[in-house]
Amino acid sequence: MSRENRPVWQPRERAPGDRPRVIVIGAGIGGLSTGCYAEMSGAETRIFERHVLPGGCCTAWSRQGYVFDYCIEWLTGTGPNNDANRVWRELGALDGKTIANFEVFNTVVDELGRAVTFYNDPDRLEAHLLEISPADARPIRAFCRDLRRFVAINHYPFLTPPPLQSVREKLATLRIVLPDFLLFWRTAATRMERFTERFQDPLLRRAFPFIFFQDHEVFPLLPYLFNMASAHHSNAGFPQGGSLGLARSVEERYTSLGGRVDYRTRVERILIENDRAIGVELRGGERHYADHVVAACDGYTTINKLLGGAYSSPKIDTLFGEMMDRPEMLYPGVVSAFVGVKGEFDDRDRHSTTYLLSEEDCAALPSVSQKSLVVQLRSRYSDGFAPPGKSVVHCTYFSDYAYWKQLRRTDRKGYWARKQEVADFVRVFLERHHPGIGPAIEVIDVASPVTTERYTGVQGGSILAWKSFTDADDVITALINKDRMRLPGLRGLSLAGQWFSGGSLIKAASSGRFVTQYICEELGLEFRAWESGGTEPWHPGKLGKLPQLEQRGVR
Repeated sequence: MSRENRPVWQPRERAPGDRPRVIVIGAGIGGLSTGCYAEMSGAETRIFERHVLPGGCCTAWSRQGYVFDYCIEWLTGTGPNNDANRVWRELGALDGKTIANFEVFNTVVDELGRAVTFYNDPDRLEAHLLEISPADARPIRAFCRDLRRFVAINHYPFLTPPPLQSVREKLATLRIVLPDFLLFWRTAATRMERFTERFQDPLLRRAFPFIFFQDHEVFPLLPYLFNMASAHHSNAGFPQGGSLGLARSVEERYTSLGGRVDYRTRVERILIENDRAIGVELRGGERHYADHVVAACDGYTTINKLLGGAYSSPKIDTLFGEMMDRPEMLYPGVVSAFVGVKGEFDDRDRHSTTYLLSEEDCAALPSVSQKSLVVQLRSRYSDGFAPPGKSVVHCTYFSDYAYWKQLRRTDRKGYWARKQEVADFVRVFLERHHPGIGPAIEVIDVASPVTTERYTGVQGGSILAWKSFTDADDVITALINKDRMRLPGLRGLSLAGQWFSGGSLIKAASSGRFVTQYICEELGLEFRAWESGGTEPWHPGKLGKLPQLEQRGVR
């Protein structure tokens, strides 16, 4: 909407009976969630978003009729009867959608073609792994035994922040957690890299860290077991419409509740008066005032630009000072090559494969950091990603953001040449593993970590922000529980989204629920939430008009 048609929220004294006004910065999943819960709880809200689409990193773009879905690989909470699913139902995220579930989490293939298939069913997984290496029976059976125990657990504590939990809620959590406390503790304390040292077979030793497509390096056993068990319960599937489809559904829920999103609207700074946030100033000088402001955008931008570095805390200084410079704390950037193919794949082809690359392949692939390439047949995940009779392949690898940033800043031609090298490598690689595919390739679209930063505004192109199971977890937990998602010394401002809650979509969505409960306590509102109940079938038209990522493409 143009500036001339955009209503301005003027300063006001809130009179008895007036709905409190809440401004949310950013229409990512955390911002949209905040807006939904605040509207349900009786606030008047609006969201200012710099982009033309909702979702932040949970997004998609288009080229030549193909939809390149960027974010979701699996979504916690797609199955019924758990708290994560309840959050998505309250946000309308799954309304009218089918869910794609896979019996295999991922397959890892080495340079010689040997493959390890990570079935979600522990019995099938155990039989498969023992067939590969009978000599490794002991660690194989230990892993599958723990997987069976996680299958029996169905706990997703995403509804209420601990400081606001009732005694009944706390007791219910304890009843679930205490019987399996030792299991949680042991699997959280055992790093995957240490566990793999038990294997004699070099393929198993190399393959296990890639269950989650890329090697997450610092992860212990717990998240692998937890998510494979969730997938076994059909609770870690892929929703129809994908990443942008998820964001569009939550946006639809938000606007149906009375909320408003102003796109192409960049917030330049948060307005402060007497150590209280009172509104925002947009690019161009327009000011909007509210009773509360929620920053649900990039964390570094919030602290250092929107607040000008004037407010912080020891926890925030640790996160955005010390930890930003520690590579093991942040998820690295990702290079994505989306491939549009004329024709469809055989049903027997794997939906997701991590290929362990040879030294020769690594030398040909620009800035590949883990000697691996993930290849996913994204057309299998949801309809509408490719025109009829065609397919989309998504090839990804972890890469160094600084490498791409420096290259784009100092040598734009070299930057595009490296992207072209990615496209050329992917074309040859896919032909090697799917003979005959080369002539059927119609388009390749390459996005670097710098592309991600430019498109979404996320610092360093890190789509998942802080790595889980690092020191960042303790800081974020304290920020949520002790600081109540606020900055000490600054009233009227709350923090939501992945940088302040942890980097997964369900955590981002729950951050909106958490922060709204804290806001309700401050503004004298009763927190309310209910499932949307939407039943209109999802269709690709709901994605709306999709932009191209770059006007210039690779050949």
